[in-house]
Amino acid sequence: MPAVPDYALDDVLELTEPVQYRALFEKTRLEVCSLLLERAATISDLAVALGKPKGTVGHHLKVLEEAGLVHVVRTKKVRAIEAKYYGRTARVFIFHKVGEAAEQPQQVLSTAAAEIAAVPEDTDLPVNSNIRYARIPTERAEEWSRRLDELIIEFGSQPRGGDVIYGFAIAVYPTDRARLPDAGETGAADEAVDE
Repeated sequence: MPAVPDYALDDVLELTEPVQYRALFEKTRLEVCSLLLERAATISDLAVALGKPKGTVGHHLKVLEEAGLVHVVRTKKVRAIEAKYYGRTARVFIFHKVGEAAEQPQQVLSTAAAEIAAVPEDTDLPVNSNIRYARIPTERAEEWSRRLDELIIEFGSQPRGGDVIYGFAIAVYPTDRARLPDAGETGAADEAVDE
């Protein structure tokens, strides 16, 4: 089974510098980083995939490279020109909800909701979405969040094949939903009124 992507990269990079946040959290640059999880690519490859001019893609790659988020992973001589193949520096970028990333969790789920809504009702392709709620301690929510991170990394590491790109959206988040009181929190007088 071929490695995905087709170049070596770290598993995780925690974003710690403001320049990294400014570089990553821009729509085109997020798309570039997403595409580079599939394989290393040249500016031309990315320009074709994104439908953007090579100069525009080159600018975005330079910003990402200066922030340490992408780098040249190999070169190849094509005629008299040396083609540069870019790759990510890490499979996963860990970020905090600050600056440019403050609205990222909401934007991710909004994008996923719009993409799910655009799937034709009569599709034969797999589509699944669901939601559950649980009243659990914060420590358990943090554990679930870590487990979901592991699952999404596994999903993104699958060997490439087929003609369809599937999305995999995850979220663990606090809500303000109503909760039932714990058993014993209501008095016997309240029980009598219910009967």
